[in-house]
Amino acid sequence: MIGQDQDSRQLAGRRIVLSYPGPTPPPGVLQAIREGRAAGVILFGENITKPSQLAEVVTQLKQAAAEAPHARPLLLMTDQEGGKVRRLPGAPELSARGTGSAPDPLAAAVDSGTGAAATLTGAGLNVNLAPVLDVYDTPDNFIDHSERSYGQDPSRVGELGSAFLAAQQGLGVAATAKHFPGLGSAARDENTDLRPVTLPVPLAQLRTRGEAPYRAAIAAGVRLVMASWAIYPALDPDRPAGFSPTVIQGELRGRLGFDGVTITDALEAGALTPYGDTGTRAVTAASAGMDLLLCSARDPQQAEDATAALAAALDSGRLDRAAFAEAVTRVDALRDALR
Repeated sequence: MIGQDQDSRQLAGRRIVLSYPGPTPPPGVLQAIREGRAAGVILFGENITKPSQLAEVVTQLKQAAAEAPHARPLLLMTDQEGGKVRRLPGAPELSARGTGSAPDPLAAAVDSGTGAAATLTGAGLNVNLAPVLDVYDTPDNFIDHSERSYGQDPSRVGELGSAFLAAQQGLGVAATAKHFPGLGSAARDENTDLRPVTLPVPLAQLRTRGEAPYRAAIAAGVRLVMASWAIYPALDPDRPAGFSPTVIQGELRGRLGFDGVTITDALEAGALTPYGDTGTRAVTAASAGMDLLLCSARDPQQAEDATAALAAALDSGRLDRAAFAEAVTRVDALRDALR
């Protein structure tokens, strides 16, 4: 239970995934973890030089978490999708496109999920920001160009993504389905990491193509869902999906019945340039129903700013304390289920 008297800054931190530059966690990052002001850490290629170095870093991070109040495992995550998007050497070597075009796609998806789990558990990590469930509509568009889509058939994408995530989660690594409600219609240059993107997909098409694979993933027990930073006018003409209660509470939780952990895409994304500073973005995302805030700029100050803003909004009543506690409880339950 989360009591009314719990420190707001610590509660806020329990919704933050932080990051840092280079191969060594800064003292401030370790201190934030020791104080219980972090739910997890996302690792990038620049944080990893060799297996022995990564093992030492993971040991440091886990030891800091063990010293925290309400100690529980950290969410130690990375992007290990396969193909071009791999932060660690090793499996899965097939991209999503390669999986979809394999002689036996379903077996390839299971092999990729199994391989991803082996790579991450071997490095001491427990969350993969994969699989991508975007259903591409035009060859060589944004998601297909990087080979990150299983294909153009929503049922097939759902089947292969679910096989990947079930195999991975069966070996103790939580999976993340992304980017809800789908980036499959984004043109080649429509990258939310770089700029605002609006995808004027009709509602019926959005639900039958973009959202359809999530039904399969939710039925398969996916632990996390990442929201897109694109705007979908058919659902909410004014806000990116991860800032929209209509999308997160209405579509993902209400219509599709997802009761796991929601996570934002990068809070520093170029798509969010019109939406204020880090603190403003964090509060807006939390208000929309995002449980975890992904502070992936490799700047520990980003996480501090997000934490401070969430705590202030909680204290002022701008963020509802009961809803805030429910989000923390979902994140804590995920952490308790992992090692």
